[in-house]
Amino acid sequence: MFETTDLNQRNRQVESRVKTLFLLMTLLLILPVLVILTMLVIKGGPMLSIDFLFTEPTQGMTAGGILPALVGTVWLVVVALLASVPFGVAAALYLSEYAADNWLTRIINLAIINLAGVPSIVHALFGVGAFVLFFRFGTSILAASLTLAVMTLPVVIVSTREALQAVPHAFREACWNMGATRWQTIRRVVLPNSISGILTGVILEVSRTAGETAPIMFTGAAFYLPFLPQSVYDQTMAMSLHLFVISTQVPDVPEGLPYGVALVLIGMVLSMNALSIAFRTYLRGKKKW
Repeated sequence: MFETTDLNQRNRQVESRVKTLFLLMTLLLILPVLVILTMLVIKGGPMLSIDFLFTEPTQGMTAGGILPALVGTVWLVVVALLASVPFGVAAALYLSEYAADNWLTRIINLAIINLAGVPSIVHALFGVGAFVLFFRFGTSILAASLTLAVMTLPVVIVSTREALQAVPHAFREACWNMGATRWQTIRRVVLPNSISGILTGVILEVSRTAGETAPIMFTGAAFYLPFLPQSVYDQTMAMSLHLFVISTQVPDVPEGLPYGVALVLIGMVLSMNALSIAFRTYLRGKKKW
């Protein structure tokens, strides 16, 4: 048994105070989220119904449902993921596994950091100039999704690089000693062992993509379209823009309608994140190290 001294007692008291302080700080971070969710459930919960989810807006968007905005948001998120994840993972693979530490890679890393700090409205203007006008995609799901993909690329690249670098270098050396090429090592060993970390970036991208308004306002999202899009070249309503419109632009909106839309939007994002987290947890459980 260790001898109890005044110094040990003081250390335990300090440790207990620090632990309590950290607990209070954690609760202070969680408390606003719980308050917001509680308010949304209380005020927006009565709006939720089958008709609200699966019908179109009516009476100038003061009644009816949110089906076009709901489906349009799924379109935007899925197309943005398909555009950004392959390019983001490829860029991270090059920077982590192939590129030497020279002036070119330092410039690329600096560009990635700067891209992450660009305001979303600037991305919107870039999307208008690049995808709407230059590539002539018009105001469409494709233009809006590509704008969102460019905006979220830094998240995918950074999270993928960290996941790749977390794979022990001994794994690579073992493959090389067995005669495997660099690409065979990446494909068979590095990527399978880093996929759970890559999904972390995908989760963050889903959350940001579904909630952005400015990048899609000028590139593909419509104020009011009471029908579903048929292809990526169509315009569409989106949940985030729809929430902004009925909260600020449409008169005589029922008090609970904006809260109901916000509640569905948060629920959709949480559902997508939950599926990604469950898949990531499953993959982590299969790791042998």
